[in-house]
Amino acid sequence: MRAEFTIVPDRHNNLMRVKLAGFFTQQDVASFAHAYREGLGQLDGYGHLTLADIREMAIQAQDIVIAFADFMASPTTRSRKLAFICGSTLARLQAQRLTTRANVQFFQSAFAAEAWLLE
Repeated sequence: MRAEFTIVPDRHNNLMRVKLAGFFTQQDVASFAHAYREGLGQLDGYGHLTLADIREMAIQAQDIVIAFADFMASPTTRSRKLAFICGSTLARLQAQRLTTRANVQFFQSAFAAEAWLLE
């Protein structure tokens, strides 16, 4: 399954809504990073929130996990709070390897994830 992603900036909540699916290559991660940065231009900038739905994302190769981790750690794209919606325990474990920082939570429910972000 090839990589797919959608990024929808929510100006009202200063929130990036992200959905990722499939297997990613380095080029796919670069394309995602570029689109994410473009979406940030529609928000208030510092202090944005991110809701990442990874329920349809395949388990990724180690180099792809590292590429996503590097992107997420960047001061220019790092969100104030980050919620992952995970469909399986394995996906959750892989997502947990992306970051060890505070204000990151993992959910099975999109409703619960968004509620936590906006509290």
